[in-house]
Parts: sequence; structure tokens; C-alpha cells
Amino acid sequence: MPAPTEFLNYIDSNADVFIKRLADAVAIPSISGDAAHRKDVLAMADWLNGQLKQIGVATQLVDLGRHTMDGEDLPLPPAILGRIGDDRSKKTVLIYGHFDVQPASKADGWNTDPFALTVDEKTGQLFGRGSSDDKGPILGWLNVVQYHHENRLPLPVNIRFCLEGMEESGSDGLDDLVRRESVKGGYFDGVDCVCISDSYWLNTRTPALTYGLRGISYYKVTISGPPRDLHSGAFGRTVHEPMTDLISLLSTLVSPQGDILIKGVDDMIAAADEEERAIYAGLDYSIDDIEEAAGAAIALSADKVAVLMGRMRLPSLSIHDIEGGASAKTVIPAKVSGKFSIRLVPPQTPDSVRPLVLAHLEKAFAGLGSKNKLTVENRHGAKPWVTDHRHWNFEAAKKATKAVYGQDPDLMREGGSIPVTLTFAESLGVNVLLLPMGRADDGAHSTNEKLDKSNFLQGSKLLGTYLYELGAIQK
Repeated sequence: MPAPTEFLNYIDSNADVFIKRLADAVAIPSISGDAAHRKDVLAMADWLNGQLKQIGVATQLVDLGRHTMDGEDLPLPPAILGRIGDDRSKKTVLIYGHFDVQPASKADGWNTDPFALTVDEKTGQLFGRGSSDDKGPILGWLNVVQYHHENRLPLPVNIRFCLEGMEESGSDGLDDLVRRESVKGGYFDGVDCVCISDSYWLNTRTPALTYGLRGISYYKVTISGPPRDLHSGAFGRTVHEPMTDLISLLSTLVSPQGDILIKGVDDMIAAADEEERAIYAGLDYSIDDIEEAAGAAIALSADKVAVLMGRMRLPSLSIHDIEGGASAKTVIPAKVSGKFSIRLVPPQTPDSVRPLVLAHLEKAFAGLGSKNKLTVENRHGAKPWVTDHRHWNFEAAKKATKAVYGQDPDLMREGGSIPVTLTFAESLGVNVLLLPMGRADDGAHSTNEKLDKSNFLQGSKLLGTYLYELGAIQK
């Protein structure tokens, strides 16, 4: 069942209003991984809760407790639960999103202030941290609900919202909430399916539906030695240096070609057969696409299938950061840390990979013969997830995509992680759909993150049309 023409026109005619609301959201630096910004994540929760109430959503802020981050005891941001509609003759869809963002600073290489939404009038691109991941998509849902609220029209389905502020830092506290509210009589009782808009098209041309996500296992490795920084002129080549040990240790994790060097990690994954390889060969994707999205001609291979499988089907290990260095000072740092993560695919789990990682690090460090001390922290993790893309939930999304974009969507597995996806699937026992709004070149987690204006508006139409198709489709 197509969405009403009046709804589609409403989205277009209110474009400026919707972009202004996105700008207000982006202006709140809700960085969950930085203790100094916890107050901003809390402010973002209050702001979003107010926006939902204004358009008729009954909400509640759920206290998720406290946690420790970098040695500091902090309140976890509350989850926002919302509901609109209780018609038992209609399906009920649970919508998930997150209102926290990755760190961002002009000094990182942004062309504009990351927390001031900048509209490029020539390209129609909306630059700002969280514009695509995930504030834009959340507000897309609000755009849909606002149309029905202002026009006093019933939604074609009942909606439950579950919005969190810790997705970028492991979703602390959310799994327990979802499990608790999924039982009979809980907030999510009666949910028929789940929809998440927190992923991306495979390219910049073809809309997509996502039926699989990689999991993650994230580590921090610290090497400590002397009680204070040392003068390199006085102590160079006379003591074991923590930075030298760390660089040596990190170099044992992954090859320049992307092969994981930790014994047993790659061996967990069975080779793809020809039928599966044909799925990747048929996707609307090229090496040019990945290099355009990356901003440089740096693809690991000219083989499209190999690159796609590296992104979607195989585990990967990335080194993210080294901290504790002395910048321009010529000293030997007393303590340094490196951070890396492994993106996981079935049948891998954080628990199955962790012993392999720890054994590798301990053996590699022992091989250095260093007198420094090694400490390893497993910061957070999430299991991978794959679902059935032939389910009626996906069929509704396919029809909606065809109606809005005039073409069938790519069916893909995504390389990133959304920790709560598997929790929803297992706790509720229902199908979970990932319905992307943004494009492959949006730069989520990177500098100059953007959301195209066309994707924001057409994506809002897609979310609304999906609800209409969902209401009409037979289970």
C-alpha cells in the first residue's frame, strides 16, 4: 500500500523545518565515549524526549544505572522508550536508533565546525557530526510521525521506540533493558518486527536493505615502564622503551594486506562456495565505489568479490589509536596505549575470540624480552548477526524502496556493528530489518560526516512508505 501523496508532499514542503531540527540536534555534542561530554549526552536525551512528546508520542526516560569510563564513575544516559498506537488489529513495529555520536573536532581535519550543521547549497550535502549516524535517521522517523500528528491521521501500524545514548560506546545497560521489556507484559510485548535505520547504502546510487552485521571485540593495550617520562638523550638505547614495545606489538596483529595474524581467528570462517560468491558478484558495486567512498585509490584488491567479502563476510582487524606520546618533545614516554578492534562474523563471538587475542599478545610481548609491563583491556564487544531477507518485514521494505526510489534495493551484509540488533532478535523472536537512509560516502565516524539533503527527505518518505507497506502486507 503506497503512502498517501499528501504525506510525500508534506515532506518536501517542510524541508527547511526538518533541516533546522537536524541542525538543533547536531549542535548538541553528545559524545558518549568522552566523560567530559556526558552532560551533553544527557541533554540530547532530554531534547529528543521533548521532540517526541510534541508530536504525540508517549515517552518515558529509563534509568540504566552507572558505569566507569577511564576511571571515572558516570551516570549512563537514559534510554528513551516511546509508544504511539495500541490498535490490536494493526502490526506493531519497534524502531531503534541512537542519539550519541563519535568524537569530532575541527582539529581532526573537518572543513567546518562538526557541531554546526553546514548546508552546501551547491551539492545539497548537510555536514555535521551525527547528521547521518544516527540523528538524521531518527529525525526521519519524527518527520513521519509529525505528519500524522498534525493532520490528525492514524498511523498504519503501532509504533514502539527504543532510543539510546551509548551505542558508540558499547550500548552499556541496553541489553538488560531489552530482555526485561521483551517478556509478556513488558514494554515491547506484542512487537511483530523491528526496524533500524543505522546503516548505509553500498554505494551512492542504489538504495539497500541490510540483513547482516559484523560483531566487534575492542581492545586497549597498555605498555608501562618508568614512573615518569625520560629524556631521550640521557636514556635512549639504555632502557626498554614503552613506545618501541607497543609499535612492535601492534605490528604482530595484522598484515598490510589485511590478513589477521592472530592464530586461529581467520581459521574460524569457512570458505565461501560459488553460489555465495555469486551473490557478491551481482551487487551494484565496484572498486571505484569503495575508493570514492574512502577518498583515495587504496583498495586492497582489484577483485570486487574479494573486497566485498572483506567488508561483509570476513573478520577484519583495525588499529585505531596510539595515545600517551610526547608530541614534539624528545622524551621517552613512560606509558603508552594502543587501541584496536576485530570485526566478527558468524560463528565468531567476542568470547570465542578473546582467548586467542590474549594468548597472542602475551606470547608476542614475551618475545620482545622487555622489562616493561603489559596490560590488556577488552573494552566492549558484540556478536555478529544475520537474518532472513525473504521475511515479510523485508518484503514491505522492498516495496517501499521501489515506490520511493523507482528501483529494487541491493540486499547486503554490513561491515559495521550495531550491538543491540542480535539482542532484539533473540529476546523478541522477531525479524529485524536494517533500512538505511544514508549513502556509502557519508563518512560516519570520520571527518566531514554528511547526509545528503535528498537522502534525508527521500529517506523520510521511505520510512513512512515502509510503515504503510508494513501495515498492508500479509504475515
